[in-house]
Amino acid sequence: MLKPENIPMLLVGLRFAIAPLLLLDAFDHHTGIAFVVGYVIAVLSDIFDGIIARRLGVSTERLRIADSWADISLYVCIAFSVWLVFPQTLSTFQMPLLVAVAAQLSLFAINLIKFQKLPSLHTYTAKIWGLTLLVATVGLFGFGNDQLVWLAIALCLINSVEEILMTLILPEWQCDVLSLAAAIQIRQTWRSP
Repeated sequence: MLKPENIPMLLVGLRFAIAPLLLLDAFDHHTGIAFVVGYVIAVLSDIFDGIIARRLGVSTERLRIADSWADISLYVCIAFSVWLVFPQTLSTFQMPLLVAVAAQLSLFAINLIKFQKLPSLHTYTAKIWGLTLLVATVGLFGFGNDQLVWLAIALCLINSVEEILMTLILPEWQCDVLSLAAAIQIRQTWRSP
């Protein structure tokens, strides 16, 4: 029988399972409504795993790290799906996308160097970026409209810069630090006797 405290991890697992199915759907260079529905379900699983975990008091470091890896898996599969189905979009946004990828890789590298772990901050800017990615991805795969890709790239850069600064400020690795202000407060508290 399913225990309520296992629901958040099952939702994370659902995202891990959906990600390669989306990529598989894109291999023929076409996607349909099933792709969009699968993607929306994956995003909803991302939203609700954290809400449910906090309400049940099971929001552990292990769960938050798994959540971050599921996000990475999902968006790597989405990126390859864009490459397969909408190569012209990648061409149009080539330079901004490369800057955004470089910013994310820099964030990962700084975290690995400082903490030997990938980031799992789950900031407000990451949440806004995630919603922007949802709208941009549904716009692209559902309607063939790539105009919101600009907004997703801009929010990626804002989030990356914020999380890089947070990583440099935080005295030790932590998950669920929601903002730069929260990281500064943690740093000040850490320095206090």
